[in-house]
Amino acid sequence: AFAGCSSLDSIAIPKSVTEIGEGTFYGCSRFTSISIPESVTEIGDVAFRSCSGLTSVTIPDSVKKIGKCAFMECSNLTSISIPPTVTEIGFRTFNRCTGLTSITIPESVTEIGDCAFLECTSLANVIIPSSVTEIGYGAFSHCSSLTSIIIPSSVTEIAELTFSDCTDLMEVRIPNGCNVHESAFKNCPNVKIIHY
Repeated sequence: AFAGCSSLDSIAIPKSVTEIGEGTFYGCSRFTSISIPESVTEIGDVAFRSCSGLTSVTIPDSVKKIGKCAFMECSNLTSISIPPTVTEIGFRTFNRCTGLTSITIPESVTEIGDCAFLECTSLANVIIPSSVTEIGYGAFSHCSSLTSIIIPSSVTEIAELTFSDCTDLMEVRIPNGCNVHESAFKNCPNVKIIHY
């Protein structure tokens, strides 16, 4: 609908809207903030991709699904709270959000998808809740500011390249019996793995 409108700097989404469709605001690079109304239940694939001016987003509790690549390349987004109604952080949802420093993952989330936070190079703090059972391939790869992480006991496997190239990663706590792929911590020169 508004994809590629690089001169559009703000928009009011009416309360009659229930879904922000695929690619709706893709490439609207002048947006600095957006408020999503309580009527919205789904944010579609690539909905806000490459909204590089976006610094903050308010996602209401009405949202149950956030699509693939929805906020990919929102390079000035510094923090985001995912509502406690979302169960999955999908494929590349926050990929290349290079300004993102922290993320709040609610207890409702059971799956962190492949490459979900790939190349979030400023991401320093992540708490993975005990509701999460699956962390996908490359989910936190190239998160070079991440220094420590605790994997909850609900996770039974850490996939390929999940934390690869997290060059500042110092300590990871992993539950006993969790299967760790040999490339999960590839190019993490200082990492110490502690089993609990």
